[in-house]
Amino acid sequence: MSDPKLTPNLHFSGQAPAADPAASDEFYECLMDAHQGLSEDQSHLLNARLILLLANQVGDISQLKALIATAREDVA
Repeated sequence: MSDPKLTPNLHFSGQAPAADPAASDEFYECLMDAHQGLSEDQSHLLNARLILLLANQVGDISQLKALIATAREDVA
């Protein structure tokens, strides 16, 4: 199982992968805008659908398991 990438990696299309604060800010704003006007249940559904779409994009089950384990750390 490979280790998940924990260093910032958000970038704009056409740029080399690297930490780009503007890209991070734009992603966060887009995510918050997507939740605007939704009920709590709708917001949870949006998050679940987004997670499944992103998991499909990653594709590698070993990588997804590592990401889930990392996300779970220090949560409970």
